[in-house]
Amino acid sequence: MKTLELDLETFSDVDLLSAGVYPYAESSQFDLLLFGYSVDGGEVQVVDVVNGECIPDHILKALTDDSVLKYAHNASFERICLSVYLRRHYPEYFRSYSIPEDSVGGYLDPAAWRCTMVWAAYDGLPLSLRNVGAALHLDSQKMDEGKALIRYFCVPDKNGVRHYPAEAPDKWEVFKQYNKRDVEVEMAIQQKLSRFPVPEAVWDEYHLSEEINDRGILIDMPLVEQAVRIDALTKTALMTELQNLTGLENPNSVQLI
Repeated sequence: MKTLELDLETFSDVDLLSAGVYPYAESSQFDLLLFGYSVDGGEVQVVDVVNGECIPDHILKALTDDSVLKYAHNASFERICLSVYLRRHYPEYFRSYSIPEDSVGGYLDPAAWRCTMVWAAYDGLPLSLRNVGAALHLDSQKMDEGKALIRYFCVPDKNGVRHYPAEAPDKWEVFKQYNKRDVEVEMAIQQKLSRFPVPEAVWDEYHLSEEINDRGILIDMPLVEQAVRIDALTKTALMTELQNLTGLENPNSVQLI
């Protein structure tokens, strides 16, 4: 095995856009739903993880085999999510790129990963998988049903309730096709852009950026918490003073002023 193309569908109670992939994947509610993959450009397989199907052993081993290049669109998401998944469910397969005491010790080595979003950006193309496919006029395009299916299966509803495949089996079958199609589109992008490769020096920069993100920064949380507290107290005191001076219920209101 030389390459492994990947796409995941996942669930978490943490909002991905506002919190980022690390809190999203580290949530106790994080769950891997679908695991779409292709080995060396072959037929795409979809593993229905949430319904009890198992990722094959040779694929699990490949995830920590640095000689196998892993491709995904916005590969940071797949790498971090699979890092957490392996640590929780297959610790015997998990291997990082530093000592456990290092903050990067909980994540897969980014050096073995390639991102088609970075590849597209380097060649002056849009970033989203849908827009890259449209710009390259691919025969396989991202399925339009995806957004609604993600809202249904991948995030809690407005009441905080999670929906499972058994509640909507027809939707779930379409979702599996959506996962498969995404891998097919990623592979088609690679084929189209194969004549315009990303230099290794740029991949080195990408890997360094990923390592910086994995390591994060140290924050003095007591200082942050007290700063937030002081800000709230100050705002309350100033608002009271402004109300006394102006006689306005809300001195911040432009209309009242």
